[in-house]
Amino acid sequence: MELELCDHRVDRASLKPGDHIYSWRAAYVYAHHGIYVGDDKVIHFTRRGREVGTGTFVDFLLVSSGPSRSLVPCETCTPPEEGHGVVSSCLNCFLSGGILYRFDYSVTPALFLAKARGGTCTLADSDPSDVVVHRANYLLENGFGCYNVFKNNCEDFAIYCKTGLLVLDQGAIGQGGQAVSIVGGPLAAVLSAPLRLLTTNIYGMAASAVVVYCASRYAADIGSGMRRDVVKISAEDLTSRLAIGLLQVIEPLSLPAPGS
Repeated sequence: MELELCDHRVDRASLKPGDHIYSWRAAYVYAHHGIYVGDDKVIHFTRRGREVGTGTFVDFLLVSSGPSRSLVPCETCTPPEEGHGVVSSCLNCFLSGGILYRFDYSVTPALFLAKARGGTCTLADSDPSDVVVHRANYLLENGFGCYNVFKNNCEDFAIYCKTGLLVLDQGAIGQGGQAVSIVGGPLAAVLSAPLRLLTTNIYGMAASAVVVYCASRYAADIGSGMRRDVVKISAEDLTSRLAIGLLQVIEPLSLPAPGS
C-alpha cells in the first residue's frame, strides 16, 4: 500500500489553485479531501466541522484514531456556517500533520485499475483551475447540502468542484472512489461467489473476486461513461435546487454510542 500511496505525494511548493488534494487519516482508514484555492488555504466539506461522520458510534472510533486537534482556534481557518459544513482551512490544519497528496484526473483505464485503493484518481477530466476555484468559493458561501459518508462526502465535494459532475440518483453511491471501495469489496465477494463453482483453487477464487471488484470500481467511476445518473451542473444551479428541495441528501440518523 505504501508504494501506491507514494505515487501521489507532492510538495507544498508544487501546489496550484484548483488542485484537488487529500491526506490519509487513521492509519490509512480514510482520506480527507479538499480544494486548494491558493494563499495556503483549502476549502473542504465536513459534517458540522468534523471530517467524517456516519451518525453512529463508528464516528467515535474514527475520530479517536484520527489526528489530534489543537484546542486553540486557528486564526486563519473559518468555522462552518450554520446549516452547512463547507469550511476554509489553512493547509497546516487541513493536513493535521499528515502527508500531502494530489488527486489525479484524466487517468488511463489501465492506471485507474492498477490502483487497488479507490479515492486517489478518476477517469474524469478536470475543468480549468479558475472554474474549480469559483465553484469551491461559491459553495463555501452557499453550502453543499447535508454530509453523507456514502453519498455526499468530502471527496464528492472535491470531485464536483473539479468537474461540475454530480450524481443525481440519490439511491446510488456518490461520485467518490472511497465509498465505492468500501462497498465494492464485500460486493465483489458476493458477486464472485458463483464463479467459485468453476474452481476450487484458492488463487482462482481470489482472482475472480479481484476481477469483479475492479469492474465495479471502473463502472462506478464518474468519468467511466457507464453511469447514467451523472449530470453537469453549475454551482449556482446546484445550490438553488438544494434550496427549494429539488436535490436532497438525507443526513444519516444520529444513533447514541454504546453505553451512552
